[in-house]
Amino acid sequence: MPGPTLEMEPVEPQSLKKLSFKSLKRALDLFSPVQGRIAPPDLESKKIRINHKINIEYGGTKNTSSQPNRQEGRPQPTVPSNVLALPGPEGSSDSQRGGSQNALVVGPSVPRTPNDTGVSGRSTDIISTSGLPERNFSTSALMERIPSRWPRPVWRAPWKNYRVISGHLGWVRSVAFDPSNTWFCTGSADRTIKIWDVGSGKLKLTLTGHIEQVRGLAVSSKHTYMFSAGDDKQVKCWDLEQNKVIRSYHGHLSGVYCLALHPTIDILLTGGRDSVCRVWDIRSKMQIYALSGHDNTVCSVFTRPTDPQVVTGSHDSTIKFWDLRNGKTMSTLTHHKKSVRAMAQHPKENCFASASADNIKKFSLPRGEFLHNMLSQQKTIINAMAVNEDGVMATGGDNGSLWFWDWKSGHNFQQAQTIVQPGSLDSEAGIYAAQYDLTGTRLITCEADKTIKMWKEDENATPETHPLNFKPPKDLRRF
Repeated sequence: MPGPTLEMEPVEPQSLKKLSFKSLKRALDLFSPVQGRIAPPDLESKKIRINHKINIEYGGTKNTSSQPNRQEGRPQPTVPSNVLALPGPEGSSDSQRGGSQNALVVGPSVPRTPNDTGVSGRSTDIISTSGLPERNFSTSALMERIPSRWPRPVWRAPWKNYRVISGHLGWVRSVAFDPSNTWFCTGSADRTIKIWDVGSGKLKLTLTGHIEQVRGLAVSSKHTYMFSAGDDKQVKCWDLEQNKVIRSYHGHLSGVYCLALHPTIDILLTGGRDSVCRVWDIRSKMQIYALSGHDNTVCSVFTRPTDPQVVTGSHDSTIKFWDLRNGKTMSTLTHHKKSVRAMAQHPKENCFASASADNIKKFSLPRGEFLHNMLSQQKTIINAMAVNEDGVMATGGDNGSLWFWDWKSGHNFQQAQTIVQPGSLDSEAGIYAAQYDLTGTRLITCEADKTIKMWKEDENATPETHPLNFKPPKDLRRF
């Protein structure tokens, strides 16, 4: 019988570069006569580096360091330039600019002993620093510091909850503002639509007509119409002068999850569980298009006056741009890994953000180029998203977290947590819808504890009480 075989431990594969460095280090440890000394300065590379630095900072001023004097046929010792980029003292203005202005003065050469000669035979200058301890400076102290090109966020005041409105008997699923900014409406799982006064938060009207929860709301800026959609497959048009339903749009095969009005044309867009975004003529109640192409529920939609006029997000984790002339897909974005439940278009810039459980991503319009991820992960299902003109983006999650972001830099400057209404379960802290009023100074969130919460900026906050804690990203994952 063959004897027992000995299993050899796997040898870690090492690159040629790593082995070369190991060999070089071992050779230096064995044969270097100047242990613990600074390596001899490479005057040529130092001269190139300083000239480059002067060109950048002073616009091409001549290098005033003394040149080698070659009189009488023999080279004289070169006086090295006395500027080395070292980080300045903490808090100094130079250190705030990147630390490249502080100079390390190289003193005159001291009398040399035979031991001061390096391996190559060149003499080494002893670098004397008056205020620094004697230590072996790493090359990172001599390298030019390149500032981060990531945009630094402006300071923003934190937001606080200043009003809680209760009145619904079920989860509050949707919200929409009136173009006059005097009232807003909310749709709920109690099958009602309630209209509230913005200033006082008092209930003005309750509309009944849906037989399932109301998931989508929109108020027209051109007519006295309000549109609603719900799990009962119905899309309704309400006349706000008579406070009753005047039209219904039939065609969805399952629940309707999102709703949007085109800003310039009299058409309505709805998306639902039948994986289709349907385009309706408001007046004639006719379906113009059924924008089909998604593989799962269409749960978010917004419209623009120019191409792409319709953008939809779906549970199939894709975002589609639609050509409204032909009713066909223009392009499909596949950057997300999970359902795209919320999207928000910036009021002024040609870009939008989309939220998923994996990340919040920003895209440009009209082509849909990926710009960047937000710099933090909320690590929850994000149902609601809103952006105001000042560039403050709010995202609400299933766990009751309400995060505020700086739009330009993607910095998360506040992480608020909603407080459930007394008598509700802690699990009922989800945020289902969020929208800013027309001024962008008030934010309304609709929540699972049957309340509507109103938020505004804290007037007493200052940069001293709430400092900006921002670190630019080192490496951003593209997808």
